[in-house]
Amino acid sequence: MPNLDINNTFKRTSNTYRLVIMNDDTYDEVAAFRLSRKSVYIGLSISFILLVGLTITLIAFTPLKYYIPGYGNKESRTSLQLLKIRTDSLERTIQYKDQYLLGLKKVLAEGSAMQLDTTVIQVTDTNQSND
Repeated sequence: MPNLDINNTFKRTSNTYRLVIMNDDTYDEVAAFRLSRKSVYIGLSISFILLVGLTITLIAFTPLKYYIPGYGNKESRTSLQLLKIRTDSLERTIQYKDQYLLGLKKVLAEGSAMQLDTTVIQVTDTNQSND
């Protein structure tokens, strides 16, 4: 592996290059730029930071933030929690009714096969007064 000279690497970042933009039909020079690797790196870094900053600002200060999943205002969050509580209670009620109906079906299905209780019950009237 060739030995890299750190001083030589830093010197190469300072070397200047010329970027020329020419008209293809007339070969006239439209624009010319003097660039170095360092200036290109700095320019790309600044443009990236500005683009990220603009995106964050656009999302944070406009209604676009409400399209982000999990983000919302307090009223929508409160109404969502209320709906969740109502849904849970309705599911529980349906489960209780299903259990009741299942038990009722069992009793009705086994009613004909069950032996009826025929014992006599002695009923005394407690409302009679002693004269």
